[in-house]
Amino acid sequence: MAADYSGFTVTVTNGKPSRHDNPSLDEVVRAIANVDIAWLDFEVDDVEADAAHITSVLGFSSTLVESLLREDMAEYEDLDTELGLLVPIIHVRNLTVEVRPLLVLVHDNFVLTLHRRGQTSRFRKFARYAETAMRKIQPDLPVEDKMTILLTRILDENNTRNFEGIRLIEDAGEKIAGQLVQENVDRRELAPRIYNMKRALVDYLDALWASLDVIQSLRYGDAELITDDEVLLTRVALLIDDVKRHIQLSEHMSEVLSGGLEVMQSIYNNQLQVLNNRMNFIITWLTILGTAVLVPNTLATVLAAAPPSLQVTDPTIYLSVMIGSTIAATLVAYIWVRAAAPLPRELD
Repeated sequence: MAADYSGFTVTVTNGKPSRHDNPSLDEVVRAIANVDIAWLDFEVDDVEADAAHITSVLGFSSTLVESLLREDMAEYEDLDTELGLLVPIIHVRNLTVEVRPLLVLVHDNFVLTLHRRGQTSRFRKFARYAETAMRKIQPDLPVEDKMTILLTRILDENNTRNFEGIRLIEDAGEKIAGQLVQENVDRRELAPRIYNMKRALVDYLDALWASLDVIQSLRYGDAELITDDEVLLTRVALLIDDVKRHIQLSEHMSEVLSGGLEVMQSIYNNQLQVLNNRMNFIITWLTILGTAVLVPNTLATVLAAAPPSLQVTDPTIYLSVMIGSTIAATLVAYIWVRAAAPLPRELD
């Protein structure tokens, strides 16, 4: 079954580049037969299902593609006559990190990039001036040097687009920081947002570490299809340094977010403490008032049940006894409570 794909090819013959959009596989095979170097980019609906057909037509072994696609995020495979890389494509939308696979295959005199079709192409901007970039590759260089220059340029473009994710996460962090300084912010809503942001950073860091592993394998793997020129290999080393810097930046942001979560926890603890103080304040006064009511009520019950000779019939004396017992009971309860635990003067 033929694969459903779209894409373009950029070929260089005798130093002259040319580009073809959405060519058929037969046209691609004929185009790369007599060129110096070529870059083939394909967008497909299903990488696993369509990659096998496309790569087999272009001369890649099924073993190479299968070994790469067994991994979820990144892989490096060198079979001497062909080289395969699986690197992550990172998309960040609304603090959701989506990682997609990018297959980068090297064979003879061409590089094939294959990735899932999306709303925007990973290499659409770079493709606009790909002919100019490939024209700058000197035609008298060895094929390995040319392929290394082209491969590092493609990986650099993918890394550059991946690095945009940290900017989006940082923008979301600035918005959260602005809300933290507001007194009326809803902490119950803010805490999950901080956690989701930290989760996005963890996923983003995982993808960067995976990308770093592949580029390091490319630099130190000594593949036959890659140059041995130390000057050109420096370009790969620069890619490694770029990824490491963004990993350090992401880890620093993760530490800042961890501090933000601790601050939120402290705020919650303070709010709970304030609430606890208010409850203690209310319970203390209810205890005092309950005692003040209970004593005269008990005394009134006792006087009502007393024999006629012991009953108080004079209203003035009766009220004096009730009022006096209420005041006395309140004072005793207040002094006892204050002695047992200091009574808070304010609710807050």
